[in-house]
Amino acid sequence: MEEQIKNVPLNDLHIALGGKMVPFAGFNMPVRYSSDNEEHLCVRNGVGVFDVSHMGEFMVEGPEALNLIQKVTSNDASKLVIGQAQYSCFPNETGGIVDDLIVYKFDEEKYMLVVNASNIDKDWTWVNKFNTMGAKLTNVSDYYSLFAVQGPKAIEAVQSLTPVNLSEVKFYHFTVGEFAGVQDVIISGTGYTGAGGFEIYVKNADAEHVWKAIFEAGKDFAIKPIGLGARDTLRMEMGYCLYGNDITDTTSPIEAGLGWITKFTKDFTNSEALKRQKEEGVSRKLVGFVMQERGIPRGHYPIVDVAGEVIGEVTSGTQSPSMGVGIGMGYVKTAFSKPGTEIFIQIRNKNLKALVEKFPLLKA
Repeated sequence: MEEQIKNVPLNDLHIALGGKMVPFAGFNMPVRYSSDNEEHLCVRNGVGVFDVSHMGEFMVEGPEALNLIQKVTSNDASKLVIGQAQYSCFPNETGGIVDDLIVYKFDEEKYMLVVNASNIDKDWTWVNKFNTMGAKLTNVSDYYSLFAVQGPKAIEAVQSLTPVNLSEVKFYHFTVGEFAGVQDVIISGTGYTGAGGFEIYVKNADAEHVWKAIFEAGKDFAIKPIGLGARDTLRMEMGYCLYGNDITDTTSPIEAGLGWITKFTKDFTNSEALKRQKEEGVSRKLVGFVMQERGIPRGHYPIVDVAGEVIGEVTSGTQSPSMGVGIGMGYVKTAFSKPGTEIFIQIRNKNLKALVEKFPLLKA
């Protein structure tokens, strides 16, 4: 049976705005409204808005909420203060990753997990499987819309909509307040672009009102709606992983360079094996690279050494709109993972030179 493609609440609005709709992660989503390059640069240099209402949200509540989160996630959620968010992942039992996510702490007994759209059902089953302690779990994915207002002008563009001082909402922190006349809006200093800005969680009933208010407030700042195409190129310039490409159920957080969100101060799913991996080292690592010759790297292109021997594979690649060159991410044998190492990307039977670079690939 073919899976039914869902629409985000503002589907008709995106079509009216000229959004080119494509199926993505089980949803019809706007991939672009104008051009990927134009939208990308709009966010890097000004302000743009993504509708990412396809993302999933789970509430975890009760006295056992933290215990459950500690058991299923790799990062140490006990370090969170109220109003703080944390990047983390769900390790599986075989060394890979079920999903990456963000954990939000509202109070000592109330947390929210924000997961990838393509993994909502899988993640929901996974978290429930480990909920032997009786935390209260609610899947609220279908009730919330999520708008990412991103770019260096994001604060100026939408400050008029809220009494919350947006410049005081620190990176990976959030507050719940009034926004565009709507109460209880989650205003979060997060995003997937590296350009600064916010993610705004609103109930579906308020989504259209809030979206239109954002554009009205931002019109003097040349605010634009932005599609998934630019979201992908923006995150690649920063070296942010995309689940299904750069991290999967067969890539370990240690291989993926996510050791910083893998804390062995507690026991979590498969922590013993991952700890051993961290101590003993891994045979491959996720790296970022910048093309030194003309060519656009794409997922699954082979990465080879100077002799033409395969040493890895590209997981994400594009032509960087900000840098004007091909960039990408991929797994290589650990010996080739050091910044400055010369590697070659096989593009149409040609081995084109690239250099391994530290993230972010786009230097400030």
